[in-house]
Amino acid sequence: MRILKVISLLLDYPDAPLWQAQAELAQAIDDAREISPEQRTALRGLLDELAGGDPMDIQARYDGLFERGRALSLLLFEHVHGESRDRGQAMVDLMAQYEEAGFAIGVRELPDYIPLYLEYLSTRDDLSAREGLADVAHLLALLAARLEERDSRYAACLRALLQIAGVHPQQVMEVARDRVAEEVRDDSLEALDKVWEEEAVDFLKAEQQERCPSQPRAPGKAREEVPVPLHWVDFNQGGPGAAAREVHNV
Repeated sequence: MRILKVISLLLDYPDAPLWQAQAELAQAIDDAREISPEQRTALRGLLDELAGGDPMDIQARYDGLFERGRALSLLLFEHVHGESRDRGQAMVDLMAQYEEAGFAIGVRELPDYIPLYLEYLSTRDDLSAREGLADVAHLLALLAARLEERDSRYAACLRALLQIAGVHPQQVMEVARDRVAEEVRDDSLEALDKVWEEEAVDFLKAEQQERCPSQPRAPGKAREEVPVPLHWVDFNQGGPGAAAREVHNV
């Protein structure tokens, strides 16, 4: 599914490949019928913002958004297991899933990094890709809600993924927004200092604890039921901006 590769690149650290492929990415977004016209417009807005800004400023904003605090971490299992030892086993399981599918990653990349996970799903058949997204839909919705709270265009990527997954974006987003409304943001200097202090204490405790067995559910595991996906078909009536309607892929 080509649009997953596009979203993977949009969510990854902004660098030369993004700017060099701007025209190709824009065309791929326009051609994507797995998402609605509104979502395509939102993704184009993000792409235009990234490609049209000063590279150093864009990269600095990215670091400030995704690298400051855990709330917007792009590591899936950090939101599930935190820094517990269960996260290590979950990553081993996901690596085994990649290897079984013949998907190789670089030694410096963590398997639960969302852009990498999306790249993996882009190599699978459409049903498997949608199932893989549906498995982590609650995490994607939570990230989308937190990005919305920060007025970030990156939220468009997560909302598009929810739509591709075949879940009901409005429902899952309402739950996520309610949760975010009760959260205390963790990207302040005071919050970051507290996290470092807690990590130091937890590390010392972990050295004295025996490992507890766990069987986390790895992303991408097929579910028994997956909603019938939507495909979006545009009917141009008088040029760009004409109304679009959705049809079921049956």
